[in-house]
Amino acid sequence: MTSTTPSRGRRRAPTKMERAAGKAAALQKPRVILALLLLLGLTSVMLLDGYLRSEIGNDARVRDGAAYDQVPQKILDGGPLLTFTGGTAKTRSVPKKTIVLTFDDGPTPTWTPQILKVLDDNDIEATFFMVGSMVSRYPGVVKDLVDQGNEVGIHTFTHVDLSYQGTGRLQRELKQTQLALAGAAGITTTLFRAPYSSEINAVDNYSWPVYKEIGNLGYTSVFVDTDSDDWKKPGVSKIVQWATPKNDKGAVVLMHDAGGDRSETVKALDTYIKKMKAKGYSFTTVSGAMAKLNGAPNGAGRTGATGSGQAVEAGVGQTGAGAGAGAGALGEQPGGAQSAPGSGSADSSSSNSSNKVDVEQSGQQKATGSTLYEGKALIYAVAVAEWVLPLLSWLLLVVGVSVMGRFGMMLILARRHYRQRNRKRGKGGKFSWGPTVTRPVTVIVPAYNEKECIANTLHSLARSTHPIEIIVVDDGSTDGTKEIAESLGLPNVRVIRQENAGKPAALNNGVRNASDDIVVMMDGDTVFEPDAVHQLVQPFADPGIGAVAGNAKVGNRNTVIGAWQHIEYVMGFNLDRRMYDLLRCMPTIPGAIGAFRRDAVLEVGGMSEDTLAEDTDITIAMHRAGWRVVYQEHARAWTEAPSSLKQLWSQRYRWSYGTMQALWKHRKSLTDKGLSGRFGRIGMPLVVIFQIITPVLAPLIDVFTVYSMIFVDFWASLLAWLAVLVVQLVCAAYAFRLDREKYRYLAMLPLQQLAYRQMMYLVLIHSSVTALTGGRLRWQKLKRTGEVGTPAGVS
Repeated sequence: MTSTTPSRGRRRAPTKMERAAGKAAALQKPRVILALLLLLGLTSVMLLDGYLRSEIGNDARVRDGAAYDQVPQKILDGGPLLTFTGGTAKTRSVPKKTIVLTFDDGPTPTWTPQILKVLDDNDIEATFFMVGSMVSRYPGVVKDLVDQGNEVGIHTFTHVDLSYQGTGRLQRELKQTQLALAGAAGITTTLFRAPYSSEINAVDNYSWPVYKEIGNLGYTSVFVDTDSDDWKKPGVSKIVQWATPKNDKGAVVLMHDAGGDRSETVKALDTYIKKMKAKGYSFTTVSGAMAKLNGAPNGAGRTGATGSGQAVEAGVGQTGAGAGAGAGALGEQPGGAQSAPGSGSADSSSSNSSNKVDVEQSGQQKATGSTLYEGKALIYAVAVAEWVLPLLSWLLLVVGVSVMGRFGMMLILARRHYRQRNRKRGKGGKFSWGPTVTRPVTVIVPAYNEKECIANTLHSLARSTHPIEIIVVDDGSTDGTKEIAESLGLPNVRVIRQENAGKPAALNNGVRNASDDIVVMMDGDTVFEPDAVHQLVQPFADPGIGAVAGNAKVGNRNTVIGAWQHIEYVMGFNLDRRMYDLLRCMPTIPGAIGAFRRDAVLEVGGMSEDTLAEDTDITIAMHRAGWRVVYQEHARAWTEAPSSLKQLWSQRYRWSYGTMQALWKHRKSLTDKGLSGRFGRIGMPLVVIFQIITPVLAPLIDVFTVYSMIFVDFWASLLAWLAVLVVQLVCAAYAFRLDREKYRYLAMLPLQQLAYRQMMYLVLIHSSVTALTGGRLRWQKLKRTGEVGTPAGVS
């Protein structure tokens, strides 16, 4: 072949094929990016959900019994309200005959609303110390709680013991909870209670620096005077008894609205409130108690929850004299909270009437600016995760059932198929298609640039034990394929030359020129066993059979990629074909080896160019025309599988996309009658479920497995993965037994599951994205080596 050198200074104009290839490449990039974005989105959702549920970053350590000699004694002997005014630690106690009801660990959609109803029925408010991850999951409960007049405080984002954490983790826990509150209810807060804290005399040398850091950021740390121990579920009477302060003292009382069954807490709460009111106690929030201590009248302007009477401003780290007043400041922590007016001045109160709130909620500030918008973004992201993860869990269940169901169907139906087709005695006697078919048939070999393979292919056909005519249709080859075929001098070989028009056109040309009523179609790189043609045409003894699928084998199986494909061919393709054959809904006759009645092919319009999977297209068309399609396991041919990952991706991408095209083209078979309807209502759903939906969703199994291994339970997850692998190994071994293959290749199965299968998933996802976005692909030619010269592995 000669080439023309372009003139100096001028660039050669691209050919039509080059322009088409360029457009195709340009189209693929966005689809690859879209597929990667979907994977990234799935991973992000899983990580977010795992973080919310403390599966990621969880630190379950809880410190107990540490020394406390570095904690000032006046703090250990002090009240439950700890502030750091001017950098100096100060504790305060609740006024006499005053109860500050506090609830930890919520919110929950089950118990928090029930507790709110009891509070509302008794016309009191309480303070809820909330876990940020729970706030982000149940924002509606938080908004109702705040709207009812209750107060909120921070209980960290992941309920972690902060004495084990560094400054960075501490700041994240506070900031993320502030954002969750801002997104849920449009507020931030200055109140804080550490997880696993109790009375102030339990502060130790490890937690004291944490409280100092938190206090200097403007938070009031709230401890407990009386613990109801409701989490122990001791019964209503015990909860009421343990929550009751002694000697008419005021108290911060601890209960829980999350962490398990809180039905006893709900029942005890109403009894407790009525009992304490009868004793002359009043109920208020933490901020209400601080206001009482400061002498502020009920309904005054917002008072700093620090006890200093100073204005509280969220998001502004304060030091010096105002250090105790910054609301959740953190410097870098959520800002944007609206400044509150001063605590005592009526003028100040009236001049800031838009910011005025009840004393009982004065530890809260209105979130504004970036804090508000970041908080809403967090709530929306969590809402997506809360919706997507359950859906993915159901899909995972569907995938698991489908995969195991497919294995079960294949094992049962493949065994039945094998026993039926290889029956030598018993009921019905030896299996037979009917009278032996001995009449000549035409073998069509479409060839495009097959110089490496064409000689081996034709020599294998020349050894056929069945009388055949061979038609080589050269589809515009430029490498001398036609000349090689003609130079072999083999009998009964005709070479037809045509302009390059694609494989379907070449096959149709061969059908038109065929001399016999049965045509065998194959690929130009395939090698037939001597009796392959004879075995392949025997089913045509049955006049209702219009097409036969042969048993395609991987010839170049002695490489890693070849071994992977060999396992896939034996286990996936051939077991599937046995199953589909028994169900009478064969979806695909392999392009490497298949036989057709010539009249039937012409009846359905020949090989169509409408799809990239012309073999699937013609097979479904045969069903729709009322012909049976069967599988002949004894007709074996050896094909050269792609030898590189790039070629493998290209081939499987075309197959997957072409199959989708073919199914869509023949979708009306769903409502047809006869064999067409049987395929539409049995074969098509099985193909969609087993070859499209399940493989597309199957990566969920791997993603969840990897996630579980890293963040949940490594050994349990590994055991589950190995159990699935064992099931696959059993299926593969049975498939190899049926096909009389050597078991040694099954040693590659674990590696196939880790690498090859993932690639096939990506190919199918890529094909699905292409189909959904309306892309089109051209038929692609794979590079051949010609190494399949004789049937490999044949003893």
